[in-house]
Amino acid sequence: MNNNPLNTAPRIAVVGSLNMDLVLQVQHAPGPGETVLADALHLVPGGKGGNQAVACARQGARVALFGRVGDDGYGHTLRTGLDADGIDHSGVQTDTDTTTGVAAITVEASGQNRIVVVPGANGRFVLDAAALGVALQGAGGLVLQFETPLPQVLAAAEMAHAAGCPVVLNPSPIQPLPNTMWPLVHTLVVNEVEAAALAGQNVTTPADAAQAAQALRAKGPAQVVVTLGAAGAVAADAAGNRYHPGLVVKAVDTTAAGDTFLGALAVALARGEPLDAAVREGIRASALCVTQPGAQPSIPTRAAVAQSPQPPAWSPL
Repeated sequence: MNNNPLNTAPRIAVVGSLNMDLVLQVQHAPGPGETVLADALHLVPGGKGGNQAVACARQGARVALFGRVGDDGYGHTLRTGLDADGIDHSGVQTDTDTTTGVAAITVEASGQNRIVVVPGANGRFVLDAAALGVALQGAGGLVLQFETPLPQVLAAAEMAHAAGCPVVLNPSPIQPLPNTMWPLVHTLVVNEVEAAALAGQNVTTPADAAQAAQALRAKGPAQVVVTLGAAGAVAADAAGNRYHPGLVVKAVDTTAAGDTFLGALAVALARGEPLDAAVREGIRASALCVTQPGAQPSIPTRAAVAQSPQPPAWSPL
């Protein structure tokens, strides 16, 4: 496990998706058969893997990203963006037979979003075990999601577990985890919808989230965090359950809020901070994120998070 002292720059590997986000700003999302006029269209770098890599980098980690893009304008633009955040993307493959992934995102005036993803090259990602093995040596964490093929995600988790590198998994878009994957996960981060699906129960309150989190812990992960949007998050580990209230902010765009939370949490854990401190960092970072439009452009830096308000005190559940 990671023994990095506090306030150092930990190394984190991320295996995941890279998309170009086509963001449509609308007053309200169209219903069935309805046509609406958009107020604006923005092309913004995104994808859960790319977002989480950027979130980790902006919180001070040295990040190596593994994924796949097409040999097209979107792919080149995404690489340029990764360069700007100092992310090592030598592990991002270029696919000459398909296009870079694209996400069509409608963002309502309330800040609520709806997302449709065309996987493109993400769906053809094949893990480079040798390159990932190098990146895992001495790394403080491996961050994973489910926007790349599940067999490749599982292989990456197996490698990290064997190398003693903690796995931080965000199983989104939600799908069942193979039984062999549960014990490989050190920290599972899910929202209320994902927690409900994986635990097989409704999750609407912090108490529900705590119950679901402990049910998920019983499957193998050492610790589980259930995010509750503006209401905050619930942390669960061997010491019990704690509810962390959220921060009250005016949401402009919730895109990448979950990825920002996960990145801040993963870096805090990699620095050796306890779970509750890491959850509070995630809440602070995601609260800043939703006050700005776009995916990666809205992800805050460590300096900005350090100057932001602290969440209210947590309470046991």
